[in-house]
Amino acid sequence: MGKTIDINALDGSIFPCYLAEPTDAPRGAIIVIQEIFGVNPGIRAKADEWASHGYVALAPDLFWRIEPGIELNPDVEPEMQRAFELFGQFDQAKGIEDIEATIRAARKLADGGKVGAVGYCLGGRLAYMTATRTDVDASVGYYGVGIDGLLNESHAIAHPLMLHIPTSDHFVDADAQKAMHEGLDDHPKVTLHDYPGLDHGFATTSGNRRDDAGAKLADERTAAFFAKHIG
Repeated sequence: MGKTIDINALDGSIFPCYLAEPTDAPRGAIIVIQEIFGVNPGIRAKADEWASHGYVALAPDLFWRIEPGIELNPDVEPEMQRAFELFGQFDQAKGIEDIEATIRAARKLADGGKVGAVGYCLGGRLAYMTATRTDVDASVGYYGVGIDGLLNESHAIAHPLMLHIPTSDHFVDADAQKAMHEGLDDHPKVTLHDYPGLDHGFATTSGNRRDDAGAKLADERTAAFFAKHIG
């Protein structure tokens, strides 16, 4: 359904981005922010799904500065370890710059429509950072890691943000989840949803981490959120 296009980075470089487009006039655009596994088949499938709902969907390759074209399978142990290595090398500030560049491209592709961002794992953290550091119109983060360490940025959230939090996330412990609730529950732009007993990666499109019921519930909430705030 989709294709790879070039995005102009803020520093003048060019990086690849997966683009999926709707068949009719777009209702807006959605940036799909990758996990630590790159723009793999699961991320492309999510972009394709957003396109089927009428949005221009873009999944930028955020690891391009390290190695372009990374596609890893989290169910294969050596590939999981490679993903952690990439995460350790990744410059998150540059990643946000690349997301900002993608937002600019998305607005043009969506004929000036609103732009949302949705991210998973590393992308969930980056979705939060996108909400605090860019002018994106709405953001959603799934099982974002380390958000408790970024709560000092919450005052900068100017547009709606939704976070999906599995309570048994082995990368985000109970103390971190508690801090997120204490820091964000009263924020007028933020909505938090807990998923009791679910673990990190529960909303992946396929594979060992997926929980069907939890994924469907979270995805339904995300779709309604974007329908309200993007179009």
